Amino acid sequence: MSTSEIDQDQPPINRTTLMIVLISGAFVAILNQTLLGTALPHIMRSLDISPATAQWLQSVFMLVNGIMIPITAFLIERFTTRALFLTAMGSFAVGTLVCAIAPNFSILMTGRILQAAGAGIMLPLMQTIMFLIFPINKRGSAMGMFGLVIAFAPAIGPTLSGWLVEQFHWKSLFYVVLPIAIIDIIVAYKILVNVTKRTFPRVDLVSIILSTVGFGGLLYGFSSAGSENVGWLNPIVYIPLIIGGITLVFFITRQLRLEQPILEFRIFKNWMFSLATVIGMIAFLAMIGGAIILPIMMQEYLGFTALKSGLMLLPGAAIMGLMNPITGRLFDRFGGRWLAVIGLFLLTTTTFMLAMLTPETTFLYLTIVNAVRMFGVAMVMMPVTTAGLNQLPDHLMPHGTAMNNTMRQMSGAIGTALLVSVMANQAIPSEGMQGMIHGVNVSFIVAGVISFVGFILAFFIKHSIPEQSEE
Repeated sequence: MSTSEIDQDQPPINRTTLMIVLISGAFVAILNQTLLGTALPHIMRSLDISPATAQWLQSVFMLVNGIMIPITAFLIERFTTRALFLTAMGSFAVGTLVCAIAPNFSILMTGRILQAAGAGIMLPLMQTIMFLIFPINKRGSAMGMFGLVIAFAPAIGPTLSGWLVEQFHWKSLFYVVLPIAIIDIIVAYKILVNVTKRTFPRVDLVSIILSTVGFGGLLYGFSSAGSENVGWLNPIVYIPLIIGGITLVFFITRQLRLEQPILEFRIFKNWMFSLATVIGMIAFLAMIGGAIILPIMMQEYLGFTALKSGLMLLPGAAIMGLMNPITGRLFDRFGGRWLAVIGLFLLTTTTFMLAMLTPETTFLYLTIVNAVRMFGVAMVMMPVTTAGLNQLPDHLMPHGTAMNNTMRQMSGAIGTALLVSVMANQAIPSEGMQGMIHGVNVSFIVAGVISFVGFILAFFIKHSIPEQSEE
């Protein structure tokens, strides 16, 4: 179904209003993911739970989110746009309310699961809607606005969370999110039109189970490996990884045999989509790794407060947010290749600059280098994603957005696990502070090498708009 077909079959779409609805939904979903980290100590004291138990509030959100994303392509083809969006936002809102009134840990976990189920559907659905309502020459700008929100939500999340839990009860975090979700549901109910095409794929329960176990196992294993004091040889790491990996092989094999798979892996036959997905994963891995490693180093080794480590990351996140609409417009005009090349050059260079840290490294140095890194990431993430998805016909767009988000989720989990484990294994406690920072430096060398691979791959981006789609 093309954009022109949508325009003929539906009332005129007010793209500005619709973008506000979609971006608001994305904002609360992503903000919600970053709010809880700072508040965990307060929740632990309030509910009298251990750190390991409290961490499940974060882990379960990521797990359920990661499990839902791969099946969104099936859901998009099975249900109408309105029904699916309102259900996803409704699940998120109900989950937020349950968290806000939760008297104990079990009910709080239930709320987080409902939130994650809704959020996992929302982000791929929103991207699919945007790619269907905007013509190819405007998609870069639309994704740029979407990227602005994706950058700003995690930027303000930890700071907002820290202020709220200091001033009010930790439940205030959910009372802040809830009104935005409710307003978004009301507005969406009034203005959202059906833009996705329903093909009514058969409900293949076996595929859904295989997807859940496969992606869930890998995400759980990698996330556990990225936790403190947990090595790769720990059973809670390698058993889920083995089970997840084997199950995923069965899942992929089954999808390739089905006429209507719940996730279409044949889209990887498109060279540009595959290349863009790999480059996006590399950029996300390097970005998320830095966001995890730098605060740990600043607080554990350099003696900075949690607030200062958050403030160090803030300029970079703000620059990335402000740059996304600009890079979106540049993409629409010039394509994705040189944006990606320049962005990955900056990302690689600044990552290696973070591999030369010492106990004397200043707050200003970290802030400036990280800000330039985020400037580079902004030139890569959304333009490369848009370039890849532009290669797909409209009927494969739900599968493209679901696959893109799934691979990014996986790269974030892998990147965190890899870089945290390298940092821990390469640290030399006997050499004091410098020995501990040595582990950080080695982890950034690894991230720099991975970024350099992305830099080389960026030169192979040939075009951003498929010839058959040009008018």
